Amino acid sequence: MTKMLALALATSALCAFGAKAEELTVYTALEAEFLERYAAAFNADHPEIRINWVRDSTGVITAKLLAEKNNPQADVVWGLAATSLLVLKAEGMLEPYAAKGLQTVDARYRDADNPPSWVGMDAWAATICFNTVEGAKLGLTAPTSWADLTRPEYTGHIVMPNPASSGTGFLDVSSWLQMMGNDAGWAYMDALHNNIAAYTHSGSKPCKMAAAGEVPIGISFEFRAAKSKADGAPIDIIIPTEGIGWDLEASAIVAGTDAPEAAQTLIDWSITPAAMAQYNEGYAVLAVPGLAKPVKYLPDTLEASLIKNDFEWAANNREAILKEWSTRYDGKSEARN
Repeated sequence: MTKMLALALATSALCAFGAKAEELTVYTALEAEFLERYAAAFNADHPEIRINWVRDSTGVITAKLLAEKNNPQADVVWGLAATSLLVLKAEGMLEPYAAKGLQTVDARYRDADNPPSWVGMDAWAATICFNTVEGAKLGLTAPTSWADLTRPEYTGHIVMPNPASSGTGFLDVSSWLQMMGNDAGWAYMDALHNNIAAYTHSGSKPCKMAAAGEVPIGISFEFRAAKSKADGAPIDIIIPTEGIGWDLEASAIVAGTDAPEAAQTLIDWSITPAAMAQYNEGYAVLAVPGLAKPVKYLPDTLEASLIKNDFEWAANNREAILKEWSTRYDGKSEARN
């Protein structure tokens, strides 16, 4: 989505609120289809707290939070890229808090400070969605690597997310620069750009387009790929051989919230087994180890394919990366609604 979508979601649990219900304004970049389910699961344990969602893509939510730095409107961020939360942390916009059960969270999937400024939920990772039917019509061979995507046969047949608006797009670009090095990374993106039909403002959209047969190849992320395949789309889910970029969906308390106790309650709940079960319906890599069950259509080797990701580097260089990317490639970005 490109327009801010504020969703006040009512569930059966909310019937117990009445006039004394405490409300939290929660900013998120979670997939819109998750919001009602996540809120209902939280309210099953905490019917006294009402969630008012404000949802958009990662880049838009990050920009909105930064714009509101001196007049915060959110109480909690539940489901935003860790790289974005590190930017907010550097601006002094997050309230450090050691959530109950923090010791169960893998150290790689939480802020390193004690108390931490943010805590992870699950990891989402880059994948390639390849429409086998459309690929066959065009005589395309399925790619197996990132390098393959620069082959001339794919000219005009690839869609990927814009990193300025999509967290998935940013994890792609930042991971290529980390894997290949600065000069080789930009050279790779120059070559890839020749084959790009459009850059979307959503991380889901490239896979949705591939699933619908609008393009044969969409660079997206693993949840959307598995969901599209489960819904019957004729796509192969390709994990490039070089490894895949990834980021964490993570949560934090916004400094200055007027509801600190309710905010802490939500952060506590966000790392419980009940919460992890909700995340695991789409994501195979959870912040709390030992709880994840296999996700249909995703390979068991997915977590092993994650590159060594330097979140601090990505966050510190985010502005410069996006400026350079926009200068080089923004001409192929789809129009914003």
